Amino acid sequence: MKLFFREHYLLIAVQCVQFFTIFSIYWLEGYQQLKPALYAAFLGFFFLSCYLIYHYYSRRKFYNRLSKPLVSLDDSFQKLEQAPITEALDQLLKTQYKHYQQQLMSVEHQQKEHLTFMDQWVHQMKTPLSVIELTAQNLDEPESSDIREETERISTGLNTILYMARLRTIEQDFHVKQVDLVKIVNEVNRANRRLYIRNQVYPKLQEEQEGILVETDEKWLFFILSQLINNAVKYSAGKSNKINISIYEKDHEAVLQVTDFGVGIPDTDLKRVFDPFYTGENGREFRESTGMGLYLTKEVVNHLGHRIELVSKVGRGTTIRLIFTTSQNLTAS
Repeated sequence: MKLFFREHYLLIAVQCVQFFTIFSIYWLEGYQQLKPALYAAFLGFFFLSCYLIYHYYSRRKFYNRLSKPLVSLDDSFQKLEQAPITEALDQLLKTQYKHYQQQLMSVEHQQKEHLTFMDQWVHQMKTPLSVIELTAQNLDEPESSDIREETERISTGLNTILYMARLRTIEQDFHVKQVDLVKIVNEVNRANRRLYIRNQVYPKLQEEQEGILVETDEKWLFFILSQLINNAVKYSAGKSNKINISIYEKDHEAVLQVTDFGVGIPDTDLKRVFDPFYTGENGREFRESTGMGLYLTKEVVNHLGHRIELVSKVGRGTTIRLIFTTSQNLTAS
C-alpha cells in the first residue's frame, strides 16, 4: 500500500491543483455558485478514487512483490498479473537471473581450477623439500640444522596455503568422527619436536580427566592445534621455556587449552587477532607472522561447530581455549 501511494501521490496532487485552478478561474469570472462546483469536485474525486482503487487491486500482487525482499533467487519467477509493466519486469528478472547463473558458473569453474592448481603445486613443492632435508642430513652442523629449519618453515607455509585453499570447500572436506584429545595432542607434539627443540620451548600436557572423547574432524583438529602450538612457541621463544596444554571438562563441555608465558597480545589487538592478514604489534616485531593462522583457525572452528576463546596479557602470556559443546563431548554423554 505504501509503495502504491508513493507512486501515485503526484497524480493526486496534480488533480487537486487542477480542480483548484478551475474553481479559481470560474470564481474570478463571476460564476460564484458553490453547490455545482462542489458537486463537480466530488464527481472528479470519485472517478479518481475509482481509478486508484481498481489500479491497486488489479496489481496488488505486483506491489506486494516489490515491497518484500526475495527469500531466494527462485522467487524472481513468481507469476504476476498480465499487465505490460509486470510482464516487462518478469522478462527483466529472468534475463538478469540467466546472466547471474552464467557468471556464477564461470566463477565456480575458475575457483575449482585454482584449488586444483594449489593442491598440485603444494604437493609438487613438498617433493624437492624432502630431497633438501635428506641432503641436509649428510652435512655437518650447524649447516644441517639451519637448512632443515628453513625447510620446516617452507613446509609450514605450504600447508597453510593448502588449508586456506581447502577452507572454501570445507563442507565437502571434513569427516566428523570420535577423536581422543590426548592422542591428537601427542601426535601434534611429535610432529613439532624440531620446533620445540629449536626454540627451546617444551610442552607440558595436563590431563585432568582421562579418556576425553569428542566428535570432530581429526585432520582439521590437527591443523587447529598445530596453529595454536606454533603461535605459542613462536611468541614464547626467549621469554619462557614451556607451554601448557590442558584437557579438561567444564559445564559438561570438553576444553582443549593452550597456554604460553610469552609476550602476550596488546589490548588494542585482541579484537582483531582473528581478522585475515592482521598481524598487530607482535607481527611487526616477529616478521614471520602472516596474520592468517588465527583467521583460518577461527573459520575452521566455526564450520565444525566448536567455540574458541582467547585471553591474553602483555608480558604474561596468552591462553586459547578450544571448546567442544555438550553434544560434541562424548565423555559427558
